[in-house]
Amino acid sequence: MAETRVLTDHQEIREWAAARMGSPAIRPAAPLIGNNDPVLMLVFDQQSYEDQDQGADRPTDFGRPEIVEWDEWFTLFDERNLGLVVSKEIAGLRESFHQLIAR
Repeated sequence: MAETRVLTDHQEIREWAAARMGSPAIRPAAPLIGNNDPVLMLVFDQQSYEDQDQGADRPTDFGRPEIVEWDEWFTLFDERNLGLVVSKEIAGLRESFHQLIAR
């Protein structure tokens, strides 16, 4: 396994995500399957550019992550005392591995 580091600084997390075309997102709580809390996520590439318009034929609670502003994402990140585990930088490689963990 590649070496990792934990990011907690908001600006450093923003820059890491931006370098990989990542956006902050939140998947809504899904009580029917036992998930009572919204899930923080980072989405990348095409997923971060998907149209957020739900349309009349798509329910608003479909469970798809919603792209949010960084301020909203970091509010939950800080409230839950999380850290972002990422691979250490390797010259010439943009690894997008990441995992949110409790600090």
